[in-house]
Amino acid sequence: MPTILKNATFIDSNSFEFKKTNIIVSENKNIIFENNVSLIDKYPNATIINCEGKFVTKSFACGHHHVYSALARGMGAPKKQPENFYEVLQYIWWTLDKCLDLEIIEASALATAIACAKNGVTFAIDHHASPFSVEGSLETIARAFDKVGVSHLLCYEISNRDGDEIAEKGLAETENYLKTHQGLVGLHASFTVNEKTLISAVNLANKYNSGLHIHVAEDNYDQKHCLENYNKRVVERLFDKGVLNSSKTILGHCLHLNDNEKEIISKSPVWVVQNTDSNLNNNVGYFNAAGLGDNIFLGTDGMHSDMLKSMKSAFFVGQGFDNINFSSAYQRLRNVNKYISQNEFSGDDENNLVVFDYDTPTEMNSDNFLGHLIFGLESKHVNHVISNGKLIVKDKEILTINEAESLDFAKEMGKKLWAEMKKN
Repeated sequence: MPTILKNATFIDSNSFEFKKTNIIVSENKNIIFENNVSLIDKYPNATIINCEGKFVTKSFACGHHHVYSALARGMGAPKKQPENFYEVLQYIWWTLDKCLDLEIIEASALATAIACAKNGVTFAIDHHASPFSVEGSLETIARAFDKVGVSHLLCYEISNRDGDEIAEKGLAETENYLKTHQGLVGLHASFTVNEKTLISAVNLANKYNSGLHIHVAEDNYDQKHCLENYNKRVVERLFDKGVLNSSKTILGHCLHLNDNEKEIISKSPVWVVQNTDSNLNNNVGYFNAAGLGDNIFLGTDGMHSDMLKSMKSAFFVGQGFDNINFSSAYQRLRNVNKYISQNEFSGDDENNLVVFDYDTPTEMNSDNFLGHLIFGLESKHVNHVISNGKLIVKDKEILTINEAESLDFAKEMGKKLWAEMKKN
């Protein structure tokens, strides 16, 4: 059954052309613009939404998320106050991920998918870790996202940090998932992945014509470890092992790179994902795109599910540390869509739309749209969301599942998670 956005102002996400029109959206990948027709007669079974005064454009995609962190908000302090990035991982995130089970993962995924949808994000690229609950974790996340109606590209964060047996489980979970789903081969970071596991992951990606998704030089510890153990820098190690051969491969963070590493990346088909809010939170440094090429997009690293916020953070922080302007900030926001399309992943066609109820005191048009996007439009203005032709958010409310019940479930699982963390 189609949805008709009546009397909408459509903003082309590439040209910024503004068009007053009726938009017919269905499960067909393309959208239809209709004017001067009787919509009720032509589409008798359609859901018609009056969008007079509202703005419609392509919805957003998140280039790097962490479902597993969804229930961290409000949790107690770690047993030891971290003094560096490695201890942040050790005492917070690696303590948390060891306590996850499939029930907690399901609640985390539902909460994340709901947050994505309500922020106008209809596609999420996720990087998951649950070392003591590996088997079935990706399918659990996929089912939750499918219930809400958010498309996804998942991977399991393979690592030797909890032992070789768990690394093997990560490889097995990845292969089992890739047999029936689009996805990537996930690796935590160079400093927790040994040579055997790295080679196995590359071979697995090649076998399923997939790419890898790995954190790269988020902190200088990654470089120090690589130099001490492999006598080379992180990007050099990854290049030597064939990690950088695919346009499907995603390198997360990329903060602490030298010029040679940046040149290697710029000459490779891979993509770099910037996560400004997380970098600020972890106090690991500032992103600088210089020398990396144009294949850069934005993620949240599990901090939130708001891509407009990620774009604004990249722009504002970048004033002091990066060569970024309105246009390049927007390009990084939209490059996630480009990545998905270029690599022929499904779930992000033109029938993915967000409707903004934007109470601007000044005119918005094709000439100043980017200024409004940086300084005015926020996720609070998201009114309706259409994912793959299906209306999943209407008047700011989720239509696909019972949001209240899902969040009550998440609160219950959050308490369970926090109790387990106190034991470790």
